[in-house]
Parts: sequence; structure tokens; C-alpha cells
Amino acid sequence: MAVESIPKTQKGAPDLIGLPSPTSWPIVFAFGVTLLFAGLVTSLAVSALGAILFIAGAAGWFREVLPYEKHESVRVSKETPVVATSRSQVERVGERVEIRGGLRRAWLPLEIYPISAGIKGGLAGSVAMAALAMLYGLLSGNGIWYPINLLAAGFFPAAMTQTTAEIAAFHPKALLIAVPIHLITSLLVGLLYGATLPMLPHRPILLGGFIGPIVWSGLIHSILGIVNPVLDKRIDWFWFVLSQVGFGVVAGIVVSRQERVRTWQNLPFVVRAGIEAPGIMDEESGEDRR
Repeated sequence: MAVESIPKTQKGAPDLIGLPSPTSWPIVFAFGVTLLFAGLVTSLAVSALGAILFIAGAAGWFREVLPYEKHESVRVSKETPVVATSRSQVERVGERVEIRGGLRRAWLPLEIYPISAGIKGGLAGSVAMAALAMLYGLLSGNGIWYPINLLAAGFFPAAMTQTTAEIAAFHPKALLIAVPIHLITSLLVGLLYGATLPMLPHRPILLGGFIGPIVWSGLIHSILGIVNPVLDKRIDWFWFVLSQVGFGVVAGIVVSRQERVRTWQNLPFVVRAGIEAPGIMDEESGEDRR
């Protein structure tokens, strides 16, 4: 078999190199295999189309490599291109880079809200949400006990068989059930706000007052029709979302106005564990002074 000569540059290096020719037949082959098996759970026509593409792709692919593999000549660049970027350079924060107060930077956020901030925000938000819910009861003509009884009845499907008038009446048992549920849920969400709002310090109301309530309201709306279809039909979703947003705005404002505390992530483990280690503390202080 004769081999064509490859032109040389002045320095003796080849001016052209041979590379495998590009081909799309492997993609056609793979798509045919996919359709071939997809037709087993759909229809025979899909498998038939897959078989055609499978055979065509296999034949075309084999023709690219048999009896001889096809190549194409690519001209060699004589100059090595310089890789450059217009992006601004970002300084890497190393292990020994110092920040305010002499602490070394590790993770963000450096400051968080205390647990008390989440509790205060949850309690304040629960009051706002309860006020909006009772306002809905008054404006709808069902009374202030209707949303309270509806919350309690949501956990007992048998109670949802009652008429609207029966749910709107005062029931002491429903009140004793709804109040703890409302408070516990509000406190848990308030603690969640205390943990997440430091991640968005410049827009706490955007996250806590609108994004969070709309996301979980949409999630509840999507699953409530399956979990409790009767309750889903009785809920006024406009007022539900409005009460959630009211909770989020009030809780977000209360939490964001609390004083944040520094995290202990930059301190040695023995210090965080409460072990007295004066040697380590002296060493850290000496390194900070340097």
C-alpha cells in the first residue's frame, strides 16, 4: 500500500497531520438503538423507525472505518496561540487571609441570627397570619371561627363532612387543636427564617415575605388535592397566599432587625468544644499579631 508523502516545513516538522474524519453515523446508530427499545413500551412504529436508523447507522459507521479508516488532513499551526481572558481576576482567599477582628475566613455567612430571633419572628408572624385569617372569616360571612376550625379539621378528614355552618361554629376542641398546630408551625418557620435570611442580607423581605411563602403555598396547593381533596375545595387560595405573605413579611422584618452574632467556625475545635486551651489561644493571638 502506497503512502502519500506529507509536506515538511523548513524545520522538518510535518505541515499537515492526518486526523480521523468527523462523522455523524455513531449518533444515528445510538438514536436507532434508543428508538428500537423505546418501541417496546410505546408502539411498533417506533421500533420500526429505530430498526431502520440502527441498520443505517451501523452500515454508515462501518463504511467510515472499513476497509480503511478515513482521515482528513489538518494544517499544523506554526504559532502557539496565547490563551487570554477579559474577565476580572479574583483574588483567592487562602487559609491565612485575615478579616475583621483577626478571624480567618472559612465559610459564609460569618454572622447569623440567634435562635431567639427566629422565635420572635415566628411568634410575630403567627399573630399577623391569624389576624388575616380571621379577617377573611369576617369578610366571607363565615365568622372568625371558620378558619380556625378549618385548620383543625384538616388533620381529621372525618370532620370535613360537616356543613359550612357547623365548621363556622365555635368548637373548644378544634381551638385546642388548631392553636398548638399554628404556633408550632410558625415557630419552625421562624427558626428557618433565622437560618436562611443571613444568606440574603440585603433583601430579607424579598426572600422571607414573598419568595418563601409563594413557594410553599404552591407546594401545598399541588399536593393538597391528593392528600385532602375536601379541604382543598374549602380553602380560599387567595386569602391563604395573602396570609402566608403577611406572615413572611412580619417574620422577615422582626428577624432582620435582631442583632446578628458571629459564628464560631473560625475558632479551633477545642475552643468551640469548651475545652480550656490557653496554649492554642496564645498561638492564635501571636499569629494574628504577625
